[in-house]
Amino acid sequence: MGRLAARMEQLGTETAFSVLAEVKRLEAQGRSVINFAIGEPDFDTPEHIKQAGIGALQRNETHYSPSAGIMPLRSAIARHVADTRGIDVGPEHVVVTPGAKPIIFYSILALVEPGDEVIYPNPGFPIYESVIRFAGGRPVPAPLLESKGFRLDVDAVTRLVSDRTRMIIINSPHNPTGSVLTRADLEVLAELARERDLWVLSDEIYSRILFDGEFVSIASLPAMQERTIILDGFSKIYAMTGWRLGYGVMPDFLADAVARLVTNCESCTATFTQYAGVAALTGPQAPSTAMVDEFRARRDMIVAGLNAIPGVTCHLPGGAFYVFPNVTGLCRRLGLPDAKALQERLLLDAGVAVLARSAFGAPLAGEEEQYVRFSYATSRENIAEGLRRLQAFAAG
Repeated sequence: MGRLAARMEQLGTETAFSVLAEVKRLEAQGRSVINFAIGEPDFDTPEHIKQAGIGALQRNETHYSPSAGIMPLRSAIARHVADTRGIDVGPEHVVVTPGAKPIIFYSILALVEPGDEVIYPNPGFPIYESVIRFAGGRPVPAPLLESKGFRLDVDAVTRLVSDRTRMIIINSPHNPTGSVLTRADLEVLAELARERDLWVLSDEIYSRILFDGEFVSIASLPAMQERTIILDGFSKIYAMTGWRLGYGVMPDFLADAVARLVTNCESCTATFTQYAGVAALTGPQAPSTAMVDEFRARRDMIVAGLNAIPGVTCHLPGGAFYVFPNVTGLCRRLGLPDAKALQERLLLDAGVAVLARSAFGAPLAGEEEQYVRFSYATSRENIAEGLRRLQAFAAG
């Protein structure tokens, strides 16, 4: 009776939520924990968006919607993506989902056959590898190296492509490193995709949380829109993680297939949250702009603080709200075998929650450096206190 289907052995998890549960357990015991582990804005959803959701409930917008989403939201998304990516997008290209994660799941299920290879960033969002395996595909990790500013190594991607490659997954700005792919990087990947007839799943959930350089969508490059799935959503830029509202933009035939998967899984996304999404895209953007400005200040603060700790070096990220410091020296000074051991000691001994590099994929062959991820989606006061605790811990 207790036996699970064998396919469940292929399904991974997201360590951030496991650490969050441990943080909550310690806090319930009266422990003080500075939580840098969870990738969630600490801002509240802007008021006009909340009021739009409340208004939708009061109008009884509580019934089923089309599986692909309500037309007002799909149209608003199409206009937004057309304006921000410079491509021709209509509502027929848009599928709305409860959060952005389903776009990963459904795109891979719709396109990847058992045995097909999918190249994905490592370190990277752990759900990529998990879903590739679950769908029967073969995950092929592509490195992000500190020596290259943690940008995806496009030369390595070129070498990794084989006759079995079906898809490349990219994420810019990137979780967990905050790196941003350049236009030149994307041009190499686009040429590769066109030459080898590959799909690209472009995770652009952090596209508007950008501090340096420019954001470029690979879909905007020549002949790439027809082979690109854009993944985006409302959780990060509008502080709407709990609303569960995301979307994908893709060729219309694929949108039809993904909508069919939505029908089979959840029927549709909650209707009243979709009306809140319309208000998010069409209403005032000042709260989002202010949030990004605050993230920039926090980035500068945490990078400077981490670089002042012996045994820690931290690259300045160009976007998102993460830093990915090298803690190899700190681990050696403290006699710890790896970043996972450091993560555990920091939580229990210092009351500081971070995520080890292993939460973002198994280390690659020959990889010896140790890293942890800090999410600075928390107040400057918490950042200052977390850095103070880390400094004290590092001093022994």
